[in-house]
Amino acid sequence: MKKVLFAPVILAASLAANGVLAAEPAKPAAASPEMQQMMKVYTPEMRQKVMALSPELKATIQQLHAGHPRRAKETTLRQIMVEILAEYQTIAMAIAMDNPEAAADAARRLAGHRIPKGGLLPYFPLNQVNDADLGVLPAMNTAVEGSALKLAEAAEAGDMPRAASYLSDIMTGCVACHMKFRPATPGLSTNLISAPAK
Repeated sequence: MKKVLFAPVILAASLAANGVLAAEPAKPAAASPEMQQMMKVYTPEMRQKVMALSPELKATIQQLHAGHPRRAKETTLRQIMVEILAEYQTIAMAIAMDNPEAAADAARRLAGHRIPKGGLLPYFPLNQVNDADLGVLPAMNTAVEGSALKLAEAAEAGDMPRAASYLSDIMTGCVACHMKFRPATPGLSTNLISAPAK
């Protein structure tokens, strides 16, 4: 239990020790074509926050997105999180049933989840769309998706005890991210322009 509660602190300390959280003044920089396309559905306030991110963080976000070739047209982050939870449960079931193929397949699906409508950024609280807060994303991504890929490799090698050991790493990453970023009402975003009523 303590491992989960201290995960954000451990991640932040690790990032600070590596100089990742060293904050320089944010400089507006041009967004990539993909980010420009995503920003079309952002509120003006969210667009302004994204444009103020450092070029390094924008590049990091682009790298995170690049690992996910599937893009949702209308699916929200909350819906994708439910899909990720379903994959996690499938992994646990496959490990319990000693089914390495199913465990590896579900772990790879978890690691390769879709990117939600508008990308990841509009689902973060507006006050956390800055270099310091978003700088933890690579560590959290490694904890969740990196551990899922390690689990898949272990399962494919027939080492189910080692595969099972990665389940807690995945969940620790999930909980740390939720503790840092999830709003009081999960799944809602005031940073997307609402579609006109039909």
